[in-house]
Amino acid sequence: MSKCSIGLLALSSLFLSGAAIAQEKIKVGVTATLEGTYTVLGEDGMRGHQTALNVLGKKVGDKELEFIVASTDATPDSAVRAVRKLIEQDKVQILLSPLSGDEGIAVKNFAKTHPELTFINAASGAQETTYVDPAPNFFRYNMDGAQWQVGLGKYAYEEKKYRKIATVGEDYSFIYTQVFGLVLEFCGMGGQVTNRQWVPLGTKDFASVIAALPDDVDAIYLGLGGADAVNFLNQYQQAGGKAHLMGGSIMIDQTILSSKGNAKNALIGTIAASGQADTWEDPGWQKFVKAYRDAFPPNKRFPSPSLLATNYYDSTMALILALRQVNGDLSNNQAKFREALAKIELDAPNGKIKLDSNRQAIGTNFVTEVVDDGKGALFSKVVKVIPNVNQTLGYDPAVFSKIGLPSRTVPECKKY
Repeated sequence: MSKCSIGLLALSSLFLSGAAIAQEKIKVGVTATLEGTYTVLGEDGMRGHQTALNVLGKKVGDKELEFIVASTDATPDSAVRAVRKLIEQDKVQILLSPLSGDEGIAVKNFAKTHPELTFINAASGAQETTYVDPAPNFFRYNMDGAQWQVGLGKYAYEEKKYRKIATVGEDYSFIYTQVFGLVLEFCGMGGQVTNRQWVPLGTKDFASVIAALPDDVDAIYLGLGGADAVNFLNQYQQAGGKAHLMGGSIMIDQTILSSKGNAKNALIGTIAASGQADTWEDPGWQKFVKAYRDAFPPNKRFPSPSLLATNYYDSTMALILALRQVNGDLSNNQAKFREALAKIELDAPNGKIKLDSNRQAIGTNFVTEVVDDGKGALFSKVVKVIPNVNQTLGYDPAVFSKIGLPSRTVPECKKY
C-alpha cells in the first residue's frame, strides 16, 4: 500500500471518528413559560429541571445529553412555535414540553405529525391531553388537574362542613380540569356549587368578579395562578373580603405563597389539593427539597419547590432513566426508548408514579392546608395523602366517559 493510500485511510478514519464523536450527543428540547402571566411558574419549572440534572447527571452510556430551551407564554400557538423551532432549527430528538394546559393539548396534537420523535410532557395538566385521542409518542408523568383535586371536595364537606361554594377560575383547559375534579367530589358528597366565574389569563382588574361573588356561600374556590392569583388576592383584601378560601393546585403553591406583599396572608388556613405538599416528611421528598435548595441561592428560588419544579424534575428523571435503560438507543423511531418510558415506574420525590395505557400518570395526591411557619413564610401542610389516583378518579371508565369533558359548565353539580 502506498504512503498516499495510508495517508488517505488515516485521514478518512479521523473524519469518521470525528463524525462518531459528533453523534454521541442526544439533543433534547425543553419549553417553559418564561414570558407572560405564568413566567414565575416557568422559571421554577426550569429550576426543577436543573435540579434533576444535578442529581442524575447528563451522561447516558457514552453519550452526552444536550438540552436546548425555548420560551412560551402559555398559549397554544407559542408552544407549537417553540416546539417546531426546536425540531426544525435545533434538530432535537426528544421534547420535554410543555408547561401549561392549553399548550399541552396543542403539543399532543402536534406530536402526531412527528411520529419519529418522542414527547415527554413537562408539567401541563389538562385532562384532554391524554384522555382524548392520545398521541402514541406523548408521555405524561404528572397527574392531570382533576387528579390533583382528589380528596379536596370530601375534606371540605366532611371536615370543614362546607355545603355551598362558589368558584373563580382562569378560563382555559387546565382550570376547567381542576374544577371538574372538585365539583365531581364535592357535589357527589351532597355539596352545592352555586356560582362559577371564569376570567381570561392575564386579568388585571378583578373588581367586577369580586363584586359578583355571592355572600351566601361557605367558601370560595380559587383556580388562579401566577400574576392572576396575586392580583386577585391584593384586590380581594382591599375590598375587605373575609370568606373562607379553597385553592387549586397552582394557587396554593410556592409561586404564590412566596410572593411579595401581605395579600398572600389571606391564604392562611386555606385548604387545597395538589400533587405535592411542602411539609411531607417522606425521606425522598426531603432529599429533593434539599437538592433544590442547594442548587440555587435563597434569593433565586422559593423556600420549597413549587409544583412546577417537581413536575419538571419528575419528567426529566423519567427521560434520563428510560434512556439509560436502553443505553441511549433511539433507533427504529425510538421504539426501545418508548417501551422503556411506558413501563418505567418512578420512585419520584412526590410519590410513586406509573403510566396507564394512555401513557398518563397514576400517582399520589395530597390534601393540604396553608400554615405560617412562625417566621412569616407560608407552606402547604399535609392533611391527607391519597395514593394510586388514576385519571378516571376511581369511577368505572364507562361511567366517567359519560360525564363529558371538562368545560365551563361540565360537570354538572350532581352525583354521577
